[in-house]
Amino acid sequence: MTHALIEITLSFLAICFLTAVFAGFFGGLFGIGGGAIIVPFLTVFMGVPIHQAIAISLVSVIATSNAGGSSYLEQKITNIKLAMYLEVATTAGALVGSVVALLLRSWVLFTIFGLLLSYVAIANFKSRSMDERRIAKNEFDNAKQDRISKYLGLKGSYFDAAQRKQVDYRVNGAAKGAVISSFAGVTSGLLGVGGGIIKVAAMNLFMNVPLKGAVATSKFMIGVTAAVGALIFFVTGLVNVYVLAPIALGTTLGATLGTSIMNRLHSYVLKVAFGFLVTYLAYTMFVQALASFGIMMPMLG
Repeated sequence: MTHALIEITLSFLAICFLTAVFAGFFGGLFGIGGGAIIVPFLTVFMGVPIHQAIAISLVSVIATSNAGGSSYLEQKITNIKLAMYLEVATTAGALVGSVVALLLRSWVLFTIFGLLLSYVAIANFKSRSMDERRIAKNEFDNAKQDRISKYLGLKGSYFDAAQRKQVDYRVNGAAKGAVISSFAGVTSGLLGVGGGIIKVAAMNLFMNVPLKGAVATSKFMIGVTAAVGALIFFVTGLVNVYVLAPIALGTTLGATLGTSIMNRLHSYVLKVAFGFLVTYLAYTMFVQALASFGIMMPMLG
């Protein structure tokens, strides 16, 4: 595969680092690896070919997962048993997605990314008040478990610092969650993300997991998911180490900051902020897809 030459300058590296700090910070808040920000940034603003951007993003996701995941483990928000259950399906999907990504044209990847982000944005806005309401009524803990969730003992508990309340919950929809997580894995390999943007939504909307529990659990998982996809891109020589270095350092720093404040914010605030961010990113992806056919749209930013 032919690679476009990228001019590496000090200002280029500095911009990559600062953007990665931003991506890692929001990744820590929302349980994602930051790839949903890094891939559009590298392709749209820095001129990095999308296949290289995906490879760089996947490796940086591993770094941010290590930083953010350990923080949530210390705060006792992560549901390790649930993470292990979902990771089996996600890892298999990531392997498939990484292979498929090498065969697709750039405009196809941009379109898939845009559609995915649009769905996530809509889902977040629609469910923005759901968690506070359900926590107040103790609905997360009173939910009836499906057979698989009950057999595996998939339930959790954490202290919500924003509401100053212990939150208990019982997982349900285990089979549906596994199917959606496998799709998240495919998305990870295709688009250079850790799959967190899908897994957080899946756990929160379909598996009766409070948003903060879903965020922490996703952050724990995404490093493993990304590692599978990153291996494929390493073998094909698509990882540009000069661009990777500032991206990995920045996302690690940002994730450390983001995970330190997530539990102090209300779920409503997290969902609305994430929804606006993802809406903008979806727009940039559609702009790039249309540009492949000579249709130019204004870039916001």
